[in-house]
Amino acid sequence: MTLATDFLVIGSGISGLSFALKAARLGHVTLVTKKNRVDTATNLAQGGIAAVLSADDSYEMHIADTLIAGAGLCNEEVVRLVVENGPERVRELMALGVDFTRQETNSSQLDLGREGGHSARRIAHARDLTGREIERGLLVKVAANDRITVLENHLAVDLLIASKTGIAVSGPFADRCLGAYILDRDDHSITPYLAKTTVLCTGGTGKVYLFTTNPDIATGDGIAMAYRAGAKVANLEFVQFHPTCLYHPLAKNFLISEAVRGEGARLVDKHGNPFMLKYDPRGDLATRDEVARAIDSEMKGSGDDNVFLDISHKPADFIKKRFPNIHRTCLSLGIDITKQPIPVVPAAHYMCGGVLTDMQGRTSLENLFAFGETACTGLHGGNRLASNSLLEAVVFAHEAFLQCERDWPELQRREHPQVTAWSAGHAERIEECVLISHNWDQIRRLMWNYVGIVRSEKRLNLVCKRMQPILAEVAQHFRDYLLTPDLIELRNIALVAELIVKSALIRKESRGLHYMVEYPKRDDVNWLKDTVLQKNMAL
Repeated sequence: MTLATDFLVIGSGISGLSFALKAARLGHVTLVTKKNRVDTATNLAQGGIAAVLSADDSYEMHIADTLIAGAGLCNEEVVRLVVENGPERVRELMALGVDFTRQETNSSQLDLGREGGHSARRIAHARDLTGREIERGLLVKVAANDRITVLENHLAVDLLIASKTGIAVSGPFADRCLGAYILDRDDHSITPYLAKTTVLCTGGTGKVYLFTTNPDIATGDGIAMAYRAGAKVANLEFVQFHPTCLYHPLAKNFLISEAVRGEGARLVDKHGNPFMLKYDPRGDLATRDEVARAIDSEMKGSGDDNVFLDISHKPADFIKKRFPNIHRTCLSLGIDITKQPIPVVPAAHYMCGGVLTDMQGRTSLENLFAFGETACTGLHGGNRLASNSLLEAVVFAHEAFLQCERDWPELQRREHPQVTAWSAGHAERIEECVLISHNWDQIRRLMWNYVGIVRSEKRLNLVCKRMQPILAEVAQHFRDYLLTPDLIELRNIALVAELIVKSALIRKESRGLHYMVEYPKRDDVNWLKDTVLQKNMAL
C-alpha cells in the first residue's frame, strides 16, 4: 500500500506546526510525529523567543548580538532576514492564541526578558514555560484544521528519492525527494508516503550524548535521513552545551534557563565564589560557549562534579513569579532556589549545524525542505544566540511556505510516481534488545568523553577507531533484523555521531562552540567557511 499527500511534515515542534498551518491553505498536510505530538524540544523550551519588541531595542542591535555570538560564521543576509521578520512572526503567534507574559504595570506591553549575549531585553516569554505555551497554541489550531492529518507514534525510516525510482532530475538540485517510508509504532508496518513537498523538522541531536537537556526524541533523525539520501549537511561540529543543566540524580534533562542568569543569577563554586569574570568581561551574561567552557575549566581544576547557580539574593516573590516551574521542580528535589544555590553542570543542548538550506529552507534535494534545529540555515554560525532558535523556526516556516506558494501551480500538476514497497528481505525479529541498548550506550559515552566541550585531535582520532566496529555492528543489525523504533533511532544516532566527529576533525581551529586543544586560536584566513559534508564526497 502506498499513501499520498500534498505536504509531508516530519516533526511536530514549532517549525513543523507553523508550516503545517500555512501549507494547509494550499493542500492537504500529513504531519508525522514519532511519539505524541507534544513530545518535542519546543515543549521544553523555557527561555522564550527573541525579537525586537521595544523602543529600547533595534534590528541593528539584535543583528550585531547574533553576529558576535556566531563567531564569524553567520550568514549576515540570513541574520537580517530573521531579525527583521521577528516582530511580525511573534505577533502572528499571539494572534494564534499564544499567551506571552505581560508587564504587571502595563498589560498592553510584553514583559521582555534578557539572556546571555543580548544587549537589550527582547525575550518574549510565558514565565519559564514558553515552549509549552507556544506548542499549546499551535496544537489547538492544528487540531481544528480538517486539512491537516496528524499521525502520532509514526517514525520516518528513510526518504524516497527520485533517482532510486528511475526518475531523472536536472537543474540546480542533486536529486528529488518524493516522500518517505513511515513506520507505524503500533504494528511495525512500513508504508511509503508520497508527497509533492517533504519537510524535515525532527529536532536536534542531543541523545547522541550521554548527558543532554533534550527530550528522548532528539536522535538526529532528519539529519541522518537527509545525509543518507544525498543532501548536504553542514557545521555539525558546532554542538552547543547548555551551561546550566540541573545536577541531581533524580532529575532527567532539566535545564535551568538562560533567563535565570539574565535576571541576575551568579555562577559560583562550592565555596560561593563567583568565577565568570575570570573568563569573560561580560561575566555571567557571556554567551553559552564561553560559560560552558568556563564551567568545564572550573570542574576540571577543582575535581568537583558540578558548580552552582545562585539567584537567592533576589526577592523570593520575584523568583517564584518569574520562574515558577524551575522553582517548583527544584523544590520537589529538596532545593529551595530562593534560599540556596542550584547545582548545575553543562549538557548537550542544541545542534547549530544541520541539513544545509537556502533562505527559503530548501535543501540540496528538490522538494525537500528543512528548518528548526534540523537545519543549518546560516543564522547561528558557530554558536547560537540564546532564544534565537524559536525565532528561526517561525521565520523559516513562513519563508518556506511562501516558496511553496510560488511553486504550487507547478507542483499541483505533477503526478505521484510509482514507488516500490518497503522490503524486509530475510530480516528476522530481534529477540535480544540488549544488542541495541549496548551500542546506544557505547556511542553516547564515547561522544561525551571524547567529543565534548573541549576536544583534541588525539581523542577525536581515537574515537574514530573505537566507533568503527560499533558502526559496522549497527549496519549489520539493520540488515539482519526487522525494524523497530529503537533500531531506527540507533542507526540515526550512529551516523550523526560519525558525522559530528568527521566535522570536528576537519576544522583545524577553535571557533564558537568548537574548541580544539591543538588549535586554540580562531583562524579567519583558512576557516572562515562552513564545514560541508555530503555522502560519497571526498574529504
